Amino acid sequence: MIRSMTAFASNDIKIGNLTITCELRSVNHRYYDLSFKLPEQLRFTEAALRHLVTDKLKRGKIECTFNYKKSALYKESGFNINFEALKTLLQATADIEQHMRSSRSFSALDVLAFPGISQEPEINKEQIRQSVLDLMTDALQQMLTTREREGMQTAQSLTEKCQKMQDFVKIATTRVPEVLAYTRNRLVDKINEAVANPNLERLEQELVLLAQKLDVNEELERLQSHITEVLRVLQQSEPVGRRLDFLMQELNREANTLGSKSVDKELTQVAIELKVLIEQMRELVQNIE
Repeated sequence: MIRSMTAFASNDIKIGNLTITCELRSVNHRYYDLSFKLPEQLRFTEAALRHLVTDKLKRGKIECTFNYKKSALYKESGFNINFEALKTLLQATADIEQHMRSSRSFSALDVLAFPGISQEPEINKEQIRQSVLDLMTDALQQMLTTREREGMQTAQSLTEKCQKMQDFVKIATTRVPEVLAYTRNRLVDKINEAVANPNLERLEQELVLLAQKLDVNEELERLQSHITEVLRVLQQSEPVGRRLDFLMQELNREANTLGSKSVDKELTQVAIELKVLIEQMRELVQNIE
């Protein structure tokens, strides 16, 4: 299934007095670029999270952001005081003030800011780990759904443009015999003129030039072949963005050659229309996983 590389998903979960939020953002990128923004409390889950994302997403620039918040209430938050450290700090403060000219007061908040005074209760890491993985799984599913929905729309647009290109290739294929007949008549006229006033060197140059420019059958065959391949690739289930990007280059090459070889106004217009469609398709393909 065709997937877009652009999507956003978010989710959150509550564990006791903790609220953990997950946000996923992805944009188009030539390769696979995965980055995490994790608070220190969740850093131990990064390896498992990275494996989970890598298993689901194969291309794009992906940013995973987690936020970790606790309730502000003192009693409910399980906020602990290390009273032994507090006694030591106060005694040390009293000893220092004996050597100072004047004592300096400090607030309870100043004391709490001192390292080792306040202690957070131990968290259940296995519970946190599983909850974070579940949170990521849900967010990933949201993202995949969005990418697949946008991918289906892109695939439909590409299919329609391929059908238009096939119509133009048919027009060109039908037009080629008419161009050959017209050129043959012109060539006969030039030969008759040459008989009356021979210039064999000029005639030979004209023949070589016309032979090179009129041979567009190979370009038309390759165009049709590449279009058929695009339609086939669009039906595949694995990521196909890079293959489609390569096919766009090949289509553009053949359309350019068709335009440069054309000696007919209608064939030239067909080449221009093909290049416009290919450019539109290339922009769409840039966002396919």
